[in-house]
Amino acid sequence: MSSEGVDLKKRRFLTATTSVIGAVGAGFAAVPFVANWQPSARAKAAGAPEEANLSGLEEGGLLRVKWRGKVCWVVHRSEEMIKDLASLDGNLADPASAVPQQPAYCTNATRAIKDKYFVAVGICTHLGCSPTFRPEVAPADLGGDWKGGFYCPCHGSKFDLAGRVYAGVPAPTNLVIPPHMYKSDDVIMIGVDGGAA
Repeated sequence: MSSEGVDLKKRRFLTATTSVIGAVGAGFAAVPFVANWQPSARAKAAGAPEEANLSGLEEGGLLRVKWRGKVCWVVHRSEEMIKDLASLDGNLADPASAVPQQPAYCTNATRAIKDKYFVAVGICTHLGCSPTFRPEVAPADLGGDWKGGFYCPCHGSKFDLAGRVYAGVPAPTNLVIPPHMYKSDDVIMIGVDGGAA
């Protein structure tokens, strides 16, 4: 075979151009494939931490924050509410929080990083109903030992203002406390394990 009339420069240029175009095309084809390995925006949002501003939360008030498809509560407890917690120990199934339903930094008398703010997942530990916030003291329907807390209307479970379960109710354990941290005095991040303040 004769190599006469063959332009080697033109052949090298066409070979290089074809290689570059092929590599670019392969890159464009690979992008959607590799992108499928990443979690979707919806999945990222479902597990993402939630920020809540507590500056407008009045003493005795409850703020609801949605995190990972669950409602979390932030209660601004008064000094009286905090003081009343110790008086309930005899009525509770797990007053010292021996069953780990909270991060280590919330295994204390108030089950909180900051005593005045109680953070919990708003789901009863019995069958997953959502308890109601009942901050009043000694209402007729809950009895004289009630110092405020959460009452589950589905099956009658009761929890104090630290999410500790009363003895003799269907719920087996205290309310779950999610990982959380404070970005500032008034801003909390639920879903971030920041440790004690």
